[in-house]
Amino acid sequence: MKTILACLGDEQDARDILRIALPFAERHGSHLIGAHVQEHVAFYPGVAVHVPAEIYVDFQQRQAADSEAVKAVFEDLTRTATCATEWRLIKAGSPDTATALLQVAYTADLVLLSQTEYGGDQSSSHYMQESVIRGCGRPVLFVPAACDTTGLGKKVVVGWSPTREAARAAHDVIPLLDAGAEVIIATVSKAGGDGDDDTGELARMFDRHGFKVDVVHRTSPKANVAEELSGLAFERGADMIATGAFGHSRLHDFVIGAVTLDLMRHARMPVLFSK
Repeated sequence: MKTILACLGDEQDARDILRIALPFAERHGSHLIGAHVQEHVAFYPGVAVHVPAEIYVDFQQRQAADSEAVKAVFEDLTRTATCATEWRLIKAGSPDTATALLQVAYTADLVLLSQTEYGGDQSSSHYMQESVIRGCGRPVLFVPAACDTTGLGKKVVVGWSPTREAARAAHDVIPLLDAGAEVIIATVSKAGGDGDDDTGELARMFDRHGFKVDVVHRTSPKANVAEELSGLAFERGADMIATGAFGHSRLHDFVIGAVTLDLMRHARMPVLFSK
């Protein structure tokens, strides 16, 4: 984990994310990039509505002011950092901020995003976060606001199912863990179902890395994976959850729902997503 990308949406994002990103980067001797995307004005050529130039000027000025405020927080919190830090302002060439952010995320070892409230005018932020998790090909650490980040990496709940995404999450979390950390492998099935037989192999893999391993099989009438993982993490005093992300299409997730979206909305501790 030598290149860490912290995606800083606003001043509060910067404070929430850097509470985790900075100590972690210092511990691993990483290069920490604080990235802020300056949004682009949306043009709709098919709509014949005249917009005064003053509106565009005001938008650009507010974007510049927001960027300077986030930069000030980043520079203040990293002033005495013992690792390399870099402020990076990304000017989006289109209203799709995720596309601009992905270009930086592709080359990071770890990407950090902060939780935003659902509802109101936050739909663009939620779409951007989902797009980054789906598209960057890198592990993404999702950070809830004001969560307790002390001791991150000492105990993790790994959500397991026999899928590519879950396998990636299980391996992606290893560099984030302390030596001898406790790993709780969790499977969730409907009432009366059996746990996955391959948890034994996964447990032996973690054991070879020197971690303390436990396997927990949970049953739920509706197989509410997000709720079960969160509940288990709090019961066992875990400081992080690691799980595969978005194993289905956007349409499937929209119609049926997704574990990833539930965790993004309701998580109260950091969650590592791998796609």
